[in-house]
Amino acid sequence: MNDYMRALHQRFFREPAYPEVREEIERLRRELREQLDRQDREKLLKLADLGIELREETSLAAFTAGFRLALGIAGELEPYSFDDEEEERALHRLEREGP
Repeated sequence: MNDYMRALHQRFFREPAYPEVREEIERLRRELREQLDRQDREKLLKLADLGIELREETSLAAFTAGFRLALGIAGELEPYSFDDEEEERALHRLEREGP
């Protein structure tokens, strides 16, 4: 099921743009890159990669929870049928009018 949820997530989830935040992140990344030596840059890159991985997994978990919630709500609702409703109305009319 996890593969199915990943496919649904990829199809329907759209990450918000937040251009100001992305610009600030990029600015800080460039500043740090200039100040750090190679070994520290590699650690920083690993930290960023792990943060991205955590964000993706959290996003998938939230999407899955929302999907399960929607399924639960849908399961609690009675299926609607126009024909059944019309038949029920007709039966109530007949009962009120009598023989």
